[in-house]
Amino acid sequence: MTPRRILGLMSGTSLDGVDCALCTCSGRRQIELIRLWSVEFPRALARRLHAAAQGEATSWEAGQLHHDLGRFYVRAAQSGLGNDALFAVGLHGQTVFHHPDRRTPATFQLGESAHLVEALRVPVVSNFRAADLAAGGQGAPLATLFHRVAFAQRGRYVAVNNLGGISNVTALDWTQRTPEPRVLAFDTGPANVLLDLAVREFSGGRHSLDLNGRWAGKGWIAGDLVESWLKHPYFRQAPPKSTGRELFGEPFWKTIRSRLKARRLSREDVLATLTWLTARSIAISYDRFLRNAAGELPQTVILAGGGAANPVLKEQLDAALAEYSPAVHLTTVEELGWPRQAIEPAAFALLAHYRCQRWPANLPETTGANRAVLLGQLAEP
Repeated sequence: MTPRRILGLMSGTSLDGVDCALCTCSGRRQIELIRLWSVEFPRALARRLHAAAQGEATSWEAGQLHHDLGRFYVRAAQSGLGNDALFAVGLHGQTVFHHPDRRTPATFQLGESAHLVEALRVPVVSNFRAADLAAGGQGAPLATLFHRVAFAQRGRYVAVNNLGGISNVTALDWTQRTPEPRVLAFDTGPANVLLDLAVREFSGGRHSLDLNGRWAGKGWIAGDLVESWLKHPYFRQAPPKSTGRELFGEPFWKTIRSRLKARRLSREDVLATLTWLTARSIAISYDRFLRNAAGELPQTVILAGGGAANPVLKEQLDAALAEYSPAVHLTTVEELGWPRQAIEPAAFALLAHYRCQRWPANLPETTGANRAVLLGQLAEP
């Protein structure tokens, strides 16, 4: 198959901007990164997205935002494309609501794809999660296919852990002589979302993240608070499962903030404690759900996403995992040749490629869907 240039656009739970990955895709198992660039949301747009994600936007405001965000995606795509000829675009959009309830599941991503179709004059695939949801799945995680293509290692058990706003893991156990690795993927809980909310509050909106963990690295961990938060039912719920800001964003932050204030913890202590919550919740999820038939945890954990650049989070995660398996080795996607910010947009470039070929791309064993389905709705010029 002739390699095709496909642009993947991803804006995630952190609500900080869009990552753009121009890739070449060929067949079912080949994807290569050509170029990566990122564009931050303008402050006014970011504020409106935060309001929508908290359920504070009216239907009129959400409708306007849907199109304004679509026009922003056009500018972001064009800022890095140059004269590159495209075959298609994979647009994840901005999730402002994700509720994979078994009885009335729903998900909603903003960002009108028609603006990209008109500006770039190529097919655009968007609304990737709805088909899996309709087939009985969680609508997530969907980057699993890319993780399997890019990172599975024959004879080894590896995990890819994306540390975005939410932490999601893909476990790839290829220790058996099988044609494909055994795959399990799910959201473990919060990664950066609570850290970012705390930083925004402490800085009066001047900062959006704890850069390099510099606040957390100076703080004291209130371990008893973390252990109480880990009693949340989500951490005990078996996969398939997925979550988002609706559970571990603003509502959770508002709930725990009063206890943090009552303890009179400094901002550094709060950030250290929230970082430990992320690390502990990930390690507990591994111990509960990722042991293979031999009782082993992944030999290698490959970190991706913004949290992979936080040395304090990495150190705490290493310590938390060591409680369950001292043999686990942490590495990053950069060490394996992929920039950390490229993983999710590249995943949606691959999913767009699969949709254009009419190949099912969800993995029912990870999302809980009744069957494999075509992912994404195709809009053409």
